[in-house]
Amino acid sequence: MTKKPWSGRFTKETDKLVEQFTESVSFDLRLFEDDVRGSIAHAKMLGKQGIIPRQDAEAIVAGLGRLIEEYERGELAFDISLEDVHMNVEKFLRDRIGSVAGKLHTARSRNDQIALDIRLFLKREIPAARELIADLQKALIEVAERNIDALMPGFTHFQHAQPIYLGHHLMAYFWMFQRDRERLSDCLKRVDVLPLGSAAFAGTTFPIDREFVAKELGFSKVSENSMDSVSDRDFIVEFLAAAALTMAHLSRLAQDIMLWSSHEYGFVELDDSVTTGSSIMPQKKNPDCAELIRGKTGRVYGSLMTLLTILHALPMSYNRDLQEDKEPLFDALDTVKMSLQVMALMLRTAKFNSERMREAIRGDFSTATDLADALVRRGVPFREAHAIVGALVKNCIAPGKGLEDITLSDLKEVYPDADLELLGCLDPECSANARKAAGGTAKENVARQIKQAKQLMVDG
Repeated sequence: MTKKPWSGRFTKETDKLVEQFTESVSFDLRLFEDDVRGSIAHAKMLGKQGIIPRQDAEAIVAGLGRLIEEYERGELAFDISLEDVHMNVEKFLRDRIGSVAGKLHTARSRNDQIALDIRLFLKREIPAARELIADLQKALIEVAERNIDALMPGFTHFQHAQPIYLGHHLMAYFWMFQRDRERLSDCLKRVDVLPLGSAAFAGTTFPIDREFVAKELGFSKVSENSMDSVSDRDFIVEFLAAAALTMAHLSRLAQDIMLWSSHEYGFVELDDSVTTGSSIMPQKKNPDCAELIRGKTGRVYGSLMTLLTILHALPMSYNRDLQEDKEPLFDALDTVKMSLQVMALMLRTAKFNSERMREAIRGDFSTATDLADALVRRGVPFREAHAIVGALVKNCIAPGKGLEDITLSDLKEVYPDADLELLGCLDPECSANARKAAGGTAKENVARQIKQAKQLMVDG
């Protein structure tokens, strides 16, 4: 039976069921290297401050370095009876350097230790997630530039609205993901705070040097309040909120891809390498990756709600409820990172059908607004222009005509002063390229967006 470090005042052994219920090492072992890094910095500080003998600190640091090597070789066997990663590390260390290992826990608690581990973990993982978002943004730029001339119907209310360029549609997602990257950068500022030194919740009586530890671990500042330090999980909620928004954007792009790849649309063909088949229907080619991204979005939303619910009305300061923060964090992080990679792969291997997209504009009346705008430029009040073009559309519906099919005579029926210049407003390409105002779909604007986006990727 493994003796627990806190067992001194207890007269009974922990029930096996309780051990199983309360252990966290099965998932927080993922924080092993972060825990050891924090312990090395803490041991160095204890030695520097004379809180423990310098030779003991050096022995501890050397032993911890050895543990990292053994962990990387897969030689460490974690024990759930020791509850968590911290106690396992302490046991591993004691087995290798003896009782001096017990001095490592001087002036700290598992409460500030776990807060440190999670912050160290996110300080590594947030930049990695930002890089994956950037790679997806690069994929969007590549596809937009490769299909710079592709015209397609734009939608509002899921109905054809106005002609746009495919690049304009794709670059809309670029800017969504740019905000996601910026949110993660901003979140990192709140992560970058050292909690170690807060001890259980009230601080420590030992003359520790928190600034030294912060410098060793690369933190920009130390926390201001020990109670807040050990109970704060705002930074996890903030990360999960950013991750949830990223998944929301991924799910919208996934939905577009699923629709566009359907037989009814035929705008894009996904590569065989990113699709799957049916066990019963031989002809099927399913966009399963896009569907799974859409489905996995719910997991990340769930992780966010889990953390918010854990923190709801939680009394000061540390409570064991906070042990439940890690699994949703890890799951959300893994989900969003994998989803970003899969989406980038889907885009880079996709083949867009520009002819089919252009054909889809025929008969959809999507240049009607251009005609109304042209009438306004001739002095017709917009509401009157709207009614004139509405009447023209109505006249086209019964005989099955599209606006591209009407003649000057048809146009004169609703607006007697019509001429060939007005008729030319109904061309889809003219329609798209007329939208030259900043942010519009004109091809020159799309090219400008792509250039700007490329610079953002260079700037980081």
